[in-house]
Amino acid sequence: MDDILRFALLGLGLGALYALTAHGIVLVYRGSGVLNFAHGAIGMAGAYVQWELAVNHGVPYWPAVACGVLGSTVLGVLTHLLVIRPLRRASSLARLVGTLAVFIVLTAVAVKRYGDSVQLVPAKLPSGLVEIAGATVSEDRIWLLVIAVVVTAALHALYKRTLFGLGTTAVAENQGAAASLGWSADLIAAANWGLGSALAGLTGILIVPVIGLSVTGLTTLLLSALAAALVGRFSSFPVTLAGGLVIGVVQSELTRFGSDVTGLAASVPFLVIALMLVARGRALPLRGTFLERLPALGTGRVRPVPLALAVATGLLLIALSSPLWADAITNTLVLSLIILSIIVVTGYAGQVSLAAYALAGTGAFIAGHAAADWGWPFELALLAGVLGTVPIGLLFALPAVRTRGVNLAIITLGLGTTLETMVFQNTDLSTTPGSDGIAVGKQTLFGIDISGVDHPQRYAAVVLVMLVAATLVVANVRRSRTGRRLIAVRANERAAAALGIDVRAAKLYAFGLSAAIAALAGVLTGFRSTSVVFADFASFESITALGLAVIGGVGFLVGPLFAATFAAGTVGARFGDLVLPGLSEWMPLIGGIILVLTLVGNQDGIGREVGKQAAAAERRLLSKRGPNRAGVTQDAAAEVAEGTAEGDESAAPDVRPAAPSQASHRAPGLPLRVRDLTVRYGGVVAVDGLSFDIEPGRVVGLIGPNGAGKTSAIDAFTGFTRAASGSVRLGDRDVTRLPVHRRAGSGLSRSFQSLELFEDMSVLDNLYAACDRPGPWTYLKDLVRPGIRPLPAHVLVAVREFGLEGALDRPVGDLSYGERRLLAIARAVATSPSVLLLDEPAAGLSDDESRELAHLVRRLAEDWGMGVLLVEHDVDMVMSVCDEVVVLDFGRRICVGTPEEVRGDPAVRAAYLGDLAPEEVAP
Repeated sequence: MDDILRFALLGLGLGALYALTAHGIVLVYRGSGVLNFAHGAIGMAGAYVQWELAVNHGVPYWPAVACGVLGSTVLGVLTHLLVIRPLRRASSLARLVGTLAVFIVLTAVAVKRYGDSVQLVPAKLPSGLVEIAGATVSEDRIWLLVIAVVVTAALHALYKRTLFGLGTTAVAENQGAAASLGWSADLIAAANWGLGSALAGLTGILIVPVIGLSVTGLTTLLLSALAAALVGRFSSFPVTLAGGLVIGVVQSELTRFGSDVTGLAASVPFLVIALMLVARGRALPLRGTFLERLPALGTGRVRPVPLALAVATGLLLIALSSPLWADAITNTLVLSLIILSIIVVTGYAGQVSLAAYALAGTGAFIAGHAAADWGWPFELALLAGVLGTVPIGLLFALPAVRTRGVNLAIITLGLGTTLETMVFQNTDLSTTPGSDGIAVGKQTLFGIDISGVDHPQRYAAVVLVMLVAATLVVANVRRSRTGRRLIAVRANERAAAALGIDVRAAKLYAFGLSAAIAALAGVLTGFRSTSVVFADFASFESITALGLAVIGGVGFLVGPLFAATFAAGTVGARFGDLVLPGLSEWMPLIGGIILVLTLVGNQDGIGREVGKQAAAAERRLLSKRGPNRAGVTQDAAAEVAEGTAEGDESAAPDVRPAAPSQASHRAPGLPLRVRDLTVRYGGVVAVDGLSFDIEPGRVVGLIGPNGAGKTSAIDAFTGFTRAASGSVRLGDRDVTRLPVHRRAGSGLSRSFQSLELFEDMSVLDNLYAACDRPGPWTYLKDLVRPGIRPLPAHVLVAVREFGLEGALDRPVGDLSYGERRLLAIARAVATSPSVLLLDEPAAGLSDDESRELAHLVRRLAEDWGMGVLLVEHDVDMVMSVCDEVVVLDFGRRICVGTPEEVRGDPAVRAAYLGDLAPEEVAP
């Protein structure tokens, strides 16, 4: 019992430091909306400044502490001004990677200056022994707890009772409204970055007597602090303190009583993170801007002749290289594979994963044991490592079903770190007797000796072939139906689900394929020597890999090779040593600086620039030859020239077949029947017992004042709210419990009031995403043969009906507002629905455009046989086009009938008097 209490008290001191670090993260997030992954590195920098001044320059302890805290404060403010502020209109991925870039730069500087050995630092707080309830504990732990409580109370008072705190809250809630009241978002953000970073420096200085002074030890405190911040929902300082204390106590107790399980105590922060994120879903409210833009994507088209020449040149250079250069080439190619895996999951699917090295290590672990324990040859061990890692990748993907963005980055980093501490660092699992790793011996491939020790050139050639094969697979996926689905999920998950895309399956696929590629890199890394050594798979290296992916262009297949050259031990480092001896030692720092410059100057990376150059050459060729045999149009070439492709735009699909018959585009005649539909949000009833039918070939209007529950009703019909009860049937099928994508696949399609188009796709790809219906084996077939098929007949009719023939190869962002409205409806029509739900389709259109749209809606019912629900504030349009009108007021149906009957209903007059024109109120 004394041991339990003693370790609990020790844990309180450690938890207090976690809480102080978490407070700094919360301050930065509240002030700027940025989750600072460099927070631990900034604290590490402050601790080293204090140690340098006190030990090497004889500065007294407390002045040195002040200088260390000041140094962290300056670093925080500079990070905001030089990195984050220029990225305020960039994508959320770019802002996240911006903090990772600062992390890379600071750790590279510290490692270059101090190495990564642990320095023992004496404690300056009172360190005598005190007895509490019969347990003896060091006095400094009590002081740490007191400091944490005082700081927590001060921060709580500052942000609850001062104008600065109120201003920070106002900016966090609504920057535009806060600016109109005189609050400067930049000034608030800079102040919070400075204050949060000061706390990071103070925490770093206070914790080094407990854990020792080292670069790795301080930067990895991030996970524990993030866990405590998540407990406090990135807003409450007292709850954050409680979370930090609980984590510290649990870790301390597990260190004492759970020491038989390697890494168990270190896994506590991850377990807390997983619990918070999975239980709460989107636990972290992300702050963004309407103007932020996702990184550009390449098209994935492969030119066989240039590729063959590049591979032949690579093989020739490998054959002529020395062993040192062959090793550098191998390092470059393996890192390119790691980056390629990030392109799949982050570039194409939009899921920010920081688990690439953990998955690579998993592949090496499985393959190593297959070779060492079961005597499998290299070929089978490689296959086992790749396929065996896919289920682990799917396990990493499970949190992606509930969360994304920085939340997913947190949990994948935590999961990867847990895997590293519990498996890779467990000598019982990751070593064989007499070896510093898993002894796999020298390798042969189909009887040929390819040992990386004896024949590094041969091994490099094998790795090159593997990289080319993996790149071709990813290129196939990019051009396939699967690729379009991944990119639709990346752009807008709600819209993707409304088109029948299984968002969960798309995410799982991306993680599975990414895991396989990372595992391939891990096996090739581990088997290059006679033992698989897991020091090569440190989880935090995934941060560097993501940064390199952004440098190369996270959406471009040409990016990995260019990006990999900026890492240590690669071809770029070798060339640097030739130009300036010793330059390779600075490669991590150089890579971090280049990453910052890339983010600020061109977040699309090197791949985009390479694509532009290739596009210019292709356009010149097209201008001389005209349209080539593949059918590439001048418009497609122009799109490539604008940089929306890698300079390898695929052939334009044939959109000009013979006109189909009218019967070819008629929808299946299924009615929609809604009974007793109720939607509740807490104590608010948005829809109350709504019942009505939509028959095939008829248009039903749903009108009512603002807040009447119209959009809530559509959300309930299509499955976008879980707060609904009642019955929704499509034909004979009850779809009430079906998820969104299955309702869409059954024939229930919708448009959105806010359009929700796939902004980084062309008009044509928006339509393809809607009409593609992959079979059960499509996900596998698309790996080797993506296939190209023409647009279905009903989509071609829709293209003509909505006047989009001349806009198919244009990016969505280039369309006028009216064209975007038409595309949103055409895309919903492309799903071939039985019932089409239109949510304010005429919003923002001119009178002429509204009349034309009304004509199109009428034709969808009469010529296409669809049932149409029209939700619209333009009452004149509703009355002119609808067969029946349903009127809502405060969620209740107050009238249903023909337009003439609705016009004369007294209840409608009373509820709708402010919205109808006088002549429309009269019976």
